[in-house]
Amino acid sequence: MAEAHSAVAFSFAITHDGWDVNFDREVLYLVWESGLRSWKKRLARFRNSIHNGVYPGHLQSLYVLWTLLVAAHFGGFNIPFDLVQKASSVLPGDSTMWQVIACLLAALTMWLTVIFMMRYILKLLLMYKGWMYESRAPGSKISVKTMIWVSVVKVLSGWNKPRLYSFQGSLPRLPLPSVQDTMNRYLLSVRPLLDDENYKRVELLSKDFEETIAVKLQRYLVLKSWWSSNYVSDWWEEYVYLRGRSPLMVNSNFYGTDTLMRPTSIQAARAGTIIHFVLKFRRLIERQELEPIMLQNMVPLCSWQYERLFNTVRVPGIETDKLVHYQDSAHITIYHKGKYFKVVVYSRGRLLNPAEIQIQIQHILEDKTEPCIGEEQVAALTAGERSHWAHVRQTHFNRGHNRTSLHCIERAAFNVCLDDKEYGFNENDPSTLDDYGHTLLHGKGHDRWFDKSFNLCFSTSGAVGFNTEHTWADAPVMGHLWEYVILTELTYGYLQDGNARGTVEAPPPTPARLQWDLNNEELLQNIDLSYNVAQKLLNDVDLKILHFTKYGKGFMKGLRVSPDAFIQMVLQLAYYRDAGHFCLTYEASMTRLFREGRTETVRSCTIESCKWVKSMEDPKASVTERLELFLAASERHKIGCQDAMTGHGIDRHLFCLYVVSKYLELDSPFLQEVFNEPWRLSTSQTPYGQTSLLDLKKYPKCVGAGGGFGPVADDGYGVSYIIVGEDMLFFHVSSKKSCPVTSSSNFVKQIERSLVDVQELFYEYQKIKNVK
Repeated sequence: MAEAHSAVAFSFAITHDGWDVNFDREVLYLVWESGLRSWKKRLARFRNSIHNGVYPGHLQSLYVLWTLLVAAHFGGFNIPFDLVQKASSVLPGDSTMWQVIACLLAALTMWLTVIFMMRYILKLLLMYKGWMYESRAPGSKISVKTMIWVSVVKVLSGWNKPRLYSFQGSLPRLPLPSVQDTMNRYLLSVRPLLDDENYKRVELLSKDFEETIAVKLQRYLVLKSWWSSNYVSDWWEEYVYLRGRSPLMVNSNFYGTDTLMRPTSIQAARAGTIIHFVLKFRRLIERQELEPIMLQNMVPLCSWQYERLFNTVRVPGIETDKLVHYQDSAHITIYHKGKYFKVVVYSRGRLLNPAEIQIQIQHILEDKTEPCIGEEQVAALTAGERSHWAHVRQTHFNRGHNRTSLHCIERAAFNVCLDDKEYGFNENDPSTLDDYGHTLLHGKGHDRWFDKSFNLCFSTSGAVGFNTEHTWADAPVMGHLWEYVILTELTYGYLQDGNARGTVEAPPPTPARLQWDLNNEELLQNIDLSYNVAQKLLNDVDLKILHFTKYGKGFMKGLRVSPDAFIQMVLQLAYYRDAGHFCLTYEASMTRLFREGRTETVRSCTIESCKWVKSMEDPKASVTERLELFLAASERHKIGCQDAMTGHGIDRHLFCLYVVSKYLELDSPFLQEVFNEPWRLSTSQTPYGQTSLLDLKKYPKCVGAGGGFGPVADDGYGVSYIIVGEDMLFFHVSSKKSCPVTSSSNFVKQIERSLVDVQELFYEYQKIKNVK
């Protein structure tokens, strides 16, 4: 009870001697400080809202225009449309002061009119996506149309520095494709996977769907595309993520790794520094000082997903979960050896520096108390079935210590896991990457709070990684945070002895141990149930990480081939060699060129890719023939990616048609056919180089191994890859041990073999070309 008494800031009692009032000045000061910080943030948000609402205009231009109108008015010049006179007619007086105010109203009217015209024209211009389809190869020329478009976009984008959400009002909406276009693209994508008989059957189903209920379903989607900011994203978040009842661990959450270099081996120092810079990134988002990511330094990407990066939790429900985002949080939570701590990271109105946070971390590492009954495995509830966790949460976490501690974790900026084992990348033993990936993907099944937006994980030797909940955003947002943190940490550095830098003027706030009341037989049984589900799931994960150093992006670009298309062709060849047949292949592509855009599917298995793969397995095929087929397949894949990014994909449109059909209770054999097809090869490229901070020439080892995710299909593979530097690739391959037809080890070998074979193909072609 000591912790409970010490937390009381104010007490009031009536005694025989009169009134008895006690209060803790320090706690009341903390309350005052927290409120002051909250109001400062509200003021900053209001100021940013005004800035974003009038971007690309600037308040200085309003002041200039006001001054000109005042000078013109008193100089006897005519103001366009008699705006000053019209403004004066509605004002209560005609004195000099009221005339100056009338000039202000006229200037404001003219200024806002011009700004909103610029914003609307910019939105129309950003709908043009022809620039994406033009070649960027050396020697190629940009069309006159695109050159004019570029010039106008640069002018309308403003001269002042954009903030994170400055372009949100100018981003176009995701276009809704016609049913006919989607049907044609779909049939083309499944043609290489079906024999003639099955293809004819699917073709008839699609034609019947297009001519019957699709007309009605499309009308509803047209209405939704007009009414909502994005006709896909809210349904995608709800039905793909929040309504899923299976465990988040392995099935949904993904992970990311550290760089190849480790600046310090002291766990507390690394944790203190990383936590500090993660919180600085949060401050950049809150103040909107973070610049939006721009493609070609010109076209903005949607920044909507950054809003929920911090202070966010996925709360379980019986039928559907909900995503809860808190406006502010002055603390983080830390898990270590079965115990949870609340760590306040602000003191005296400022963010604690790395050295001060290191002291807090060290206090936790030196804590010798034992976890209470059930505390060590309580997070297993977040790793189990969602409906089960929702029921337990409602019945056992609705009052007392359990409610208070759960609320503390869910309101935290993020969660930190101080692991009691060593892991990380070892250049002398790349096989250690496999254990590294397992640890970050699922840990022990009870040492990650999988509901939080992300968990930072630190090994005893100073390695770091993260585990991210997928509902709130996609990997590029977390990748942006990670690049900023790792690069800023590198430039900030550590002391010579490996400790964190910073001046400690006064002891930082002491971490507070969270209290639980879990000594209940029914509750402990429920925790064990989730823990057993988590153990079965994580023990079935077959995860292998390939570190390939024979070549990388430099070789691919030298061939004038898109690196992503190159890797996707390699994966098609590897899968065919592993399974003996082709499969429906999923590659995630972003649609953030549009407002609130998330992802679209690129179907990487195409007619062209299958022809090339078969030529590689055909001993009679010539080198020239194989190379021509490879280039044709790569070009087809590039066009598929461009279509997906510009809103002309297949799967999100079909998904929304399917949702509407379920609402209207209309059965469609075609849609059932589409959504019964398993994605046996699910792939994703880890984003890299999103910021201008990264300089590989200066810091060649400041590259990460990327991250990965669990298998999507029971009999398939999950493959994440990252193209780092000029001569390095990483592949994260996952599958299920229980499946007799998949093996991550074998698939990794086939990827490596295919990478070498494609390189030899180009070398052989070059030899033939030189001889000729």
